[in-house]
Amino acid sequence: MRAVRLSVVTAAATAAALAAVTGCTQKSDAKNGDAIQVTASDTACKVSAKEFPAGHVQLDIENKGSKVTEVYLLFPDDRIVSERENIGPGTKQRVTAEVKAGEYVIACKPGMKGKGIRQTVKVTGGKVAKRDPRLDKAVAAYREYAQEQADATLPKAEAFAKAVKAGDIEAAKKEFASSRLGWERTEPVAESFGDIDPKVDVREDGLEEGQDPATDWTGWHRLEKSLWQDKKIGDREKELAGLLVTDLTDWQKRVGKAEITPTSMANGAKELLDEVASGKVTGEEDRYSHTDLSDFKGNVEGAQKAYELLKPVASENDAALTAELDKQFAALNTLLDKYRTDKTSYDFTSYDKVGEADRKELSDAVNALAEPLSKLAAAVVK
Repeated sequence: MRAVRLSVVTAAATAAALAAVTGCTQKSDAKNGDAIQVTASDTACKVSAKEFPAGHVQLDIENKGSKVTEVYLLFPDDRIVSERENIGPGTKQRVTAEVKAGEYVIACKPGMKGKGIRQTVKVTGGKVAKRDPRLDKAVAAYREYAQEQADATLPKAEAFAKAVKAGDIEAAKKEFASSRLGWERTEPVAESFGDIDPKVDVREDGLEEGQDPATDWTGWHRLEKSLWQDKKIGDREKELAGLLVTDLTDWQKRVGKAEITPTSMANGAKELLDEVASGKVTGEEDRYSHTDLSDFKGNVEGAQKAYELLKPVASENDAALTAELDKQFAALNTLLDKYRTDKTSYDFTSYDKVGEADRKELSDAVNALAEPLSKLAAAVVK
């Protein structure tokens, strides 16, 4: 879920988790080992080169501002090629992406809000190394997986919307978490389109400056607040339920057109762990329903799917890395399963019942996985 604005109360707690999750030490095979330096501040977004050859490009990002920022490599129409969110002041990140010849935009978003400070860059034609056929196979399989998740989400969202439209609060509550699983598993693909995520998955504190929650806030979390906090369903909620299905149908139809590369799969897996650290572990994501652990599990499953598809190549290039990833995925899944209330479903303990010590244990497990996962993209393109 994009454009997270952390409250003062949770910012300190989240910083520790993000420190490990966003620490990225990827290495690119960019020409001559060169990297594009991106220097972000509160008022500027400077890039060391505005023209570079096609292939694997490495962005070395430094946040010299006072605000948490995020940096995007975008197509001109705002579809996302690659991104890195939650870059704290004074910290550095490294991102590896695969790009073809054409024009792109590098955008820095101080405060993680708005369209960002933008620089247009040009990728020139050049000799691009032939991709390992196994990676093409991985991309095709992941594209199929993303479509399957979108297809499976729609009927569940329709069941949720039907309950809302019927005014049945308890039935709607039961359908809420399951309607989100497919989205959570493939969120980076959904977010890559740029315009769908703000419609269906934004939290109230993620609205852009000037947006009115009464009229501009739509999607799952707006309905979540009505069901659990306000405990009422009115005409507006029924309207929003229908709009949610409409927007998710749009997502379902567009998934097959998403730009997917081996590096975007690897970076997407990392982004899913960032989602866990910045929203699920803190309890901010599903703050009214406390169904965070279901979303948490969906994010981990999606990250693991991308990893497993890339593993045949990554294991040849860096066997130690994949051994560590196998170990940490298993450990995190085992820990999450402790909170399942039904071992055959995705029913989990309400997150408000999970104590601080247990939340820290979950956070530590996320961090232990996120650090090696941040190196997956580099291992894939070695």
